[in-house]
Amino acid sequence: MHNAQDEKTRKEIADKFREIRLEKGLKQSDVAEKAGLNANYYAKVERGEAIPSVITLKKILEALGVKSSDVLSF
Repeated sequence: MHNAQDEKTRKEIADKFREIRLEKGLKQSDVAEKAGLNANYYAKVERGEAIPSVITLKKILEALGVKSSDVLSF
């Protein structure tokens, strides 16, 4: 079970992924392909419906060409 702070953090990360992707002119499928992920799974991450593992988070960050500090506020 997640508390309100967990949900807020998940939404912030998801929103940041979306913002960066749009700034770079990428589609969700582009990011998913670069990260070696299923496009539906990446879409769930970006909507805050799925929580990526640390390994998957690293793959997404690399696919977007950003550092963790660009996405994570902690």
